[in-house]
Amino acid sequence: MNIKTYNAISHTGLDYLKDRGYEINGDQDPDGILLRSQDLHKEPIPNSVKAVVRAGAGFNNIPVADLSKRGIPVFNTPGGNANAVKELTVAALIMAARPIVGAINFSNQVRGGDVSLRTEANKGGYRGTELYEKTLGVIGLGNVGSKVANIALAFGMKVIGYDPGLNANTAWRVDRHITHAKSVDEVLQQSDFVTVHIPYTKENHHFIDADKLAEMKPNAALINFSRGGIVDDEAAVKALNADKLRMFITDFSSDVLFDNDKVIITPHIGGSTVEAEDTSALMAAKQLDDYLTSGNIVNSVNYPDINEPFTTKYRLGVLHNNVPNMIGQITKVVGELDLNIEELSNRAVGDYAYTLLALNQLPLGQEDNIVDNLAAIENVLNVELYQNQD
Repeated sequence: MNIKTYNAISHTGLDYLKDRGYEINGDQDPDGILLRSQDLHKEPIPNSVKAVVRAGAGFNNIPVADLSKRGIPVFNTPGGNANAVKELTVAALIMAARPIVGAINFSNQVRGGDVSLRTEANKGGYRGTELYEKTLGVIGLGNVGSKVANIALAFGMKVIGYDPGLNANTAWRVDRHITHAKSVDEVLQQSDFVTVHIPYTKENHHFIDADKLAEMKPNAALINFSRGGIVDDEAAVKALNADKLRMFITDFSSDVLFDNDKVIITPHIGGSTVEAEDTSALMAAKQLDDYLTSGNIVNSVNYPDINEPFTTKYRLGVLHNNVPNMIGQITKVVGELDLNIEELSNRAVGDYAYTLLALNQLPLGQEDNIVDNLAAIENVLNVELYQNQD
């Protein structure tokens, strides 16, 4: 099989795929696409592609809606760069408390004469505050947010967190001393520092808007190392200029943020460490290989996860719309070919569903028949046949 890769994919992931027998960037139509930040919205995606995997958490650079309609799972690697983003967020938190950037620039500009005396005389302009006993608000308690929340406790901070999708897994990740807010408003009103760690979706566009900024303390600092577009940058600048917000630190540039002393911008480097890139690339490669060879879906953003041991000779993966009577129609096609289903898994998420059937018998010459017959069912989007190589 052939895998097309785009920019900056770590060799850790590529070497894994090569060891598994894949050709990387060959001439033939690719079976899968592995990428980081490449924008696929304007890229033609061949019909040969069965899966797209991003080595990273965000996926707004991938046309997920279009691929979903084609029956192509899109994967990401949540948690692969979580530690890297956590560490940079902590650095931003410290920069929000202490005017480190300005102090460094000042020190580099003081030249000639008695540098040490002039530095001592002017350093008072760079007095900051301590994080100890201040309140940190964390919006989103997933892989990154939970880590940031936990480490803030070590600074002696009071931490209040909010996550609309709070579940048992999230609860286990978060220290018991962290207060769980019932609303975003509660976080914004109580916090001296607010950091956002939620995915970018259509619903989360400008999640922090003018109304939410108005709820924050005027001396509070806002940090966004999640995704561009989650904070309304223009509204943030207006709040800064009106002294309704003290500082904004973000990993995402936009024209409206430039040349503002109350804004610190980093160039989308949250996950840019050697370790994070290696971890994410290997995770992405394993997920892609698992899907292409066994039909297992893990960390898909558009289709439900099904991860089962491949113990039979064959598997059929059927990606379809989430509508009634699909399982009945699928099993009818298999039964009409006089085949026995050993196991069946079915799950749905939103508008889409995935059915994975395990078979031990498939008469010679029936491979195309069964795939074509299943693909002919209304609302079936894609069908893949897998043969166990063990």
